[in-house]
Amino acid sequence: MRSGIGYDVHRLVKGRPLILGGVKIPFELGLEGHSDADVLAHAVIDALLGAAGMGDIGRHFPDTEAEYRGISSMLLLDKTLELLKTKGYKINNVDVTVVAERPKLAPFIPRMEENLAGVLQISREQVNVKATTTEGLGFVGMKQGMAAYAVATLLKDREEEG
Repeated sequence: MRSGIGYDVHRLVKGRPLILGGVKIPFELGLEGHSDADVLAHAVIDALLGAAGMGDIGRHFPDTEAEYRGISSMLLLDKTLELLKTKGYKINNVDVTVVAERPKLAPFIPRMEENLAGVLQISREQVNVKATTTEGLGFVGMKQGMAAYAVATLLKDREEEG
């Protein structure tokens, strides 16, 4: 079993949709980034790549590449799963915390978990998403951005060993 941790942060701006875990959330601000800036998915990608010892999101999907401009982070998550499979890994579980002062994310968490489980080809019970605030402290508390932390564990596929 291998474990990895992921972290990502994006600035909140006007004129962009807010997408978290592949869910478009009604809000007056969205996250700025080269892709769709899904901070939750980006943290999960880094956790998965870290657990496999395969670097980070920037190594595999650099923001200098035009092909990734505006791309869905759920598609990047799918590409990450394919990278893991080439190394003989399968996902044991993913746990994510989104740090955001607003909007309230609780109503959207079940869909986020379903989206992650679907893309990662694991059961909903293997995915956990939580949301918290910073009680008004720091850049998140001042509503300047959002962050996400993720932990993932991988198992080596026995069929791939040998």
